[in-house]
Amino acid sequence: MGEPRLTIARRELQTLRSEKTIVLALLIQLFIAAFSSFLVVGLVSLYDPGSVEGYETTVGVTGDAQADLLQVVDEQTAMAGVGYDSQSAARAAFEQEEVDAVLLADRRAGRVFVTALAPEGSVRTTVIVVQLREALSTFERVERQQRSDHLSSTPIDLPPRTGSTPYYGFSYTVLLPLLCFLPVFISGSIAVDSVTEEFERGTLELLRVAPVSTVDIVDGKVWAAAALAPAQAGLWLALLAFNGTAVRHPAAILIVVAALALLVVTLGATLALLAPDRRAAQFLYAVGVLVAFGGTTLLPANPINTVARLAVGSVGPTYPLLVAGYVALGVGAYVLLRRAVPRIGIAG
Repeated sequence: MGEPRLTIARRELQTLRSEKTIVLALLIQLFIAAFSSFLVVGLVSLYDPGSVEGYETTVGVTGDAQADLLQVVDEQTAMAGVGYDSQSAARAAFEQEEVDAVLLADRRAGRVFVTALAPEGSVRTTVIVVQLREALSTFERVERQQRSDHLSSTPIDLPPRTGSTPYYGFSYTVLLPLLCFLPVFISGSIAVDSVTEEFERGTLELLRVAPVSTVDIVDGKVWAAAALAPAQAGLWLALLAFNGTAVRHPAAILIVVAALALLVVTLGATLALLAPDRRAAQFLYAVGVLVAFGGTTLLPANPINTVARLAVGSVGPTYPLLVAGYVALGVGAYVLLRRAVPRIGIAG
């Protein structure tokens, strides 16, 4: 019973070489994983513009609270403060591009009011705004600490500062999940195309002439598509590790990817059997995956969070059960599909 399924699976894998879209998607993922250490620098600049190195922002500071704010600005990395005696002088320096931004800090009724001037919208503006926001956040902390002794009640504590770099956060919360789950979605799309093509070309009947059941045909297609995702993810993890992004629990991550791939491929194959038209099936698959995956982000232990925590080694005693839950979900969906195939009523 296993030989016909493996034959169909091998045939499906061989035909993928002629699919230019799939091959291009694989090459893009390979490029990202292979050169992640170089790409992450540019990508992090979009993810967190304030992390850009080699660019110093000159900020003009004026107003009644000039001394305190100027001290905070000078303490920021990649920022230099310049004091001005009046707002008109600071604005003139800004208009003449002697400074990149201006902070007007005035004390009124025991409070400090800060007005920021930044250049018009551009990539440079984004970096400046992020740096100003960080400086003002630090200034707020300093002011609250200095005024805490004069308050009748203790102010609410500000969130603690995190010590992680944006490169670390981007690599494990954006780049790694992208390389792990993109193959899963592509595998599901492959399953949809594979099944619908059999209907459109009329080759499903030719397969059924041989001693192969419809369940065997679906099994071979599901196996081929579902096997692609963990294979790709394993290669991507190896390339990330080679580029310096260490992954603590690669085996557990691959199990999660394989389970989700089986679940998504099963969904794609089911939709293709119910709606043999390729466009309709692909549309339903895309909408279904987006809704399902987007909905899981509301859960505390969603797939992205699970993969990120497994990669950094921040796992608790419940994570083996969570990984087992993903496996049970994928296998359960596959079993339901095998039982439903004879009842779908494929023509012929």
